[in-house]
Amino acid sequence: MMTSRKSLSEFIGRYGVIAALVALIIFGALRYDNFLGEFNILTFMRYNSMFALVSLGMAFVIMTGGIDLSVGAVAALGSVVSAMASPYGFVPGLLAGAGVGLVAGLLNGLMVTRLGIFPFIATLAMMLAAKGTALLLSGNASVEVDYDSTFTVLGQGDLFAFPIPAWIALLCFIAGSIVLNFTEIGRTTLAIGGNEDATRLMGLPIDRVKLMVYAASGTLAAIAGVILASQFGAGQPIEGQGWELFAIAAVVVGGTSLMGGKGSVGTTLAGVALLGLIFNILNFENGLGWISLSAYWQSVVRGVFLLIVVVLQTRLGRRDLEERLG
Repeated sequence: MMTSRKSLSEFIGRYGVIAALVALIIFGALRYDNFLGEFNILTFMRYNSMFALVSLGMAFVIMTGGIDLSVGAVAALGSVVSAMASPYGFVPGLLAGAGVGLVAGLLNGLMVTRLGIFPFIATLAMMLAAKGTALLLSGNASVEVDYDSTFTVLGQGDLFAFPIPAWIALLCFIAGSIVLNFTEIGRTTLAIGGNEDATRLMGLPIDRVKLMVYAASGTLAAIAGVILASQFGAGQPIEGQGWELFAIAAVVVGGTSLMGGKGSVGTTLAGVALLGLIFNILNFENGLGWISLSAYWQSVVRGVFLLIVVVLQTRLGRRDLEERLG
């Protein structure tokens, strides 16, 4: 009986999100016309690629036992800076936006590793600083991109009939999976979250890896902001609010433990797709007229969903611990 319970909890933790995702796709395909149509699929990929990038960086941070509350504000700052650099084309715009995110991430990492500040406090301070900087640079207004340059191709263009933002997210997830599963950085990331003191005694480069993880999180969040500006035609200084909650929810839904030491890049992507699909289905339901939910309800659904998953994850973790001790 104990073995079967353990197997069930492991299955839910690893593959529950994939099973739920498949079930939701089948439900949507049977209930709605054009749910699996080309327009809906490509639009879904183009829009949710931003959340995928933010969630990927958050996954690595959480695996170390940390948290990054600044990703939404850094994304907003990245969108503003890239929009300001958009007259020079998509490459300078991308580099400018990503560079701001890299600086923000490095500062987060330095506060955590060098100053010994708790990640919650350090990234909360960065969230406020990034938000204020975005508002100062933009003059508390949207920054229109230059449509005469190639900048909008980054968010609105396609490559081989596939949205460019989705290509960027896919390549980043492939790189993230390789790093996590086949490099010393990945193994150290999980070791830090599992037991930081033991990892330090083993002589592994804890501070360096943490610095890299926070730097990657900031960079990916800013790239998401670059895509936002390119896709919607303007840098948005007040956008990004709640993105950190989406990212945390997607990571936790994907089976990554909030305590650190356990996680997966692939199931994080599945978590992003699952949350995005829930909101996509709500939009279809609005179209059918059965329900009428405003965009604000997305935050309510996101919060309730995160609470349910955290409670479930906590109970499964407690059951595993009891079985090991008993």
